[in-house]
Amino acid sequence: MKKILLYIATGLTLAAGQACKKNLDNYDGPSETFKGSVIDSTTGKPMQCEVGSGGIRIQLDDLSWSDNPTPFYFYGMQDGTFNNTKIFKGNFRVSVDGPFVPLLQKDNSGNILVDRRQTMQIQGVTTATFWVAPILKVEWVGDPVLNADSTVSVTVKFSRGTVNPAFQNNITDLFLFVNSNQYTGNNNYDNRYSTRITYNGNAANAQLGQPVTIKTTGKLPAGYTYFLRVGARTDFGQKQYNYNEVKSVNVPAK
Repeated sequence: MKKILLYIATGLTLAAGQACKKNLDNYDGPSETFKGSVIDSTTGKPMQCEVGSGGIRIQLDDLSWSDNPTPFYFYGMQDGTFNNTKIFKGNFRVSVDGPFVPLLQKDNSGNILVDRRQTMQIQGVTTATFWVAPILKVEWVGDPVLNADSTVSVTVKFSRGTVNPAFQNNITDLFLFVNSNQYTGNNNYDNRYSTRITYNGNAANAQLGQPVTIKTTGKLPAGYTYFLRVGARTDFGQKQYNYNEVKSVNVPAK
């Protein structure tokens, strides 16, 4: 009798273990694709930004199970696009943040003034587009110039990207970023050649819309290609840079 009871108990334990294993393993992994672009409303082109932290961050709130879910975040790419192939299927509220006017704006009491977030069903391959107003607009004036002394000069102009006075903070600096690869910016630059111009208070306002020439700090070694772009930022929020497009300069071997 004791043996019979032992066999029954053992069988129940194994069955319970198999049931638990089945319950743990019967969920499909995240396999949906969510991709898209963040468009600069001043140019109609994808937003030029930083790679990773300091750039465009996408926030997903899964409303399938809760009205107040824990957000899931991932970052966009330097050219203003994003692509994540490991998203669970569901109904999501989607927002993006970066060096642009926030999609969600509240007053001091927490009342919502503007809400341009999007709600969508993510299934299969889902695409979204967000139009945003950059805090600053940075534009090339001509191409980078390789000087006779192996320095490089660039000319740009910067202006406000929004007419909303709440986001027209003081401009803190203008930065020529130089690097040996195309992923150049505040996260990734060579400080031997990059040059920063700083501004105090509202001193930069006099240069809004005017050509500004910046020269690399040091001479660029011959025989290499260098990648350059200029960032400008204000003291708004996370103090992120707005950028122009990356351009390259080849310094011929001697």
